[in-house]
Amino acid sequence: MEKEEERRHPYIHCMLAGGAGGTSGDLLMHSIDTVKTRQQGDPHIPSKYTSLSSSYLKIFRQEGIRRGLYSGVTPAFLGSFPGTLIFFGCYEYSKRHLIDVGVNSSLAYLASGFIADLAASVVYVPSEVLKTRLQLQGRYNNPFFDSGYNYRSTLHATRTIIKEEGFAALFYGYKATLFRDLPFSALQFAFYEQEQKWAKEYVGGKDIGLGLEILTATTAGGLAGVMTCPLDVVKTRIQTQLNPMDDISKKPPKIRLSKASGLSSQPTQGPKRSARTISTSSPATTIPKQGSVTLDTSSVLTGLKLVYKTEGLAGCFRGVGPRALWTSVQSGTMLVLYQVLLRKLEVYPLVAGEGTSAL
Repeated sequence: MEKEEERRHPYIHCMLAGGAGGTSGDLLMHSIDTVKTRQQGDPHIPSKYTSLSSSYLKIFRQEGIRRGLYSGVTPAFLGSFPGTLIFFGCYEYSKRHLIDVGVNSSLAYLASGFIADLAASVVYVPSEVLKTRLQLQGRYNNPFFDSGYNYRSTLHATRTIIKEEGFAALFYGYKATLFRDLPFSALQFAFYEQEQKWAKEYVGGKDIGLGLEILTATTAGGLAGVMTCPLDVVKTRIQTQLNPMDDISKKPPKIRLSKASGLSSQPTQGPKRSARTISTSSPATTIPKQGSVTLDTSSVLTGLKLVYKTEGLAGCFRGVGPRALWTSVQSGTMLVLYQVLLRKLEVYPLVAGEGTSAL
């Protein structure tokens, strides 16, 4: 236990290093996030955004970088840094206390990732709602894409949502977000901690080198992304499924409010739209295939059973390649920077006198 105690960094170091690493990873992948949001939330039939590469180029050419691919980056930053700050603080606190009371280390890593993401969700979900709407909108008065939103800025978006939809609208999609992100975070950190332990045993020391740092970080995120892909498929299918206009016209008109985006399917003038909701969590990487079964349910478990029954195991893992790539890069950036900054803070500690204590 004494040896374990010596390796413990001050909580403030873990929080700052994690906050910087997590924010860097999110900002690096923000443009891909924007493209996936457009693909998921495009209300037009047929969709204007198809493949990842063609959609990326279309947004870049029409809207540019700052107000196109990087629209919504302000709320992304404002949510990512405090969110990862809370995450790493809670993760380290939970992990150390669980290990100290005798919980198996692997189980402690898994539980700590789950607890930490739950704590951080209170901060990152509202920022994700703002970010997602601004990403879907693009530039103000966008002549290339009509999303149904038209906010002048992050502050204007916040005020408008609270005024017109209520404060609770900032937490739309909270339950769906937790269903996918909590298992992902738990698995990601369980894999990462175990891989770090193996790497240190392999090299015979604490410093495993940049190559193994990158390998352990990217594989942990990639494996967690692959294992949670069925949850991603069902969540995306529920939040992006189309309600054909022909079917709607045969029934009495209804007004339905989506918990994911707050958009109403009340008829409006202009192009015909479908009742498609958008994701308010990390970008889903599956686009429903033409002819895929419509999940007439909001239950993730029911959706999983239905997809498996109608499309088999392949249907549950549709889009697993892009998801593995996204989670690998984001996780790799976050965790490698986390370790690099922790080592820098060992040399230049911010908290005098803490040294190697667990406080």
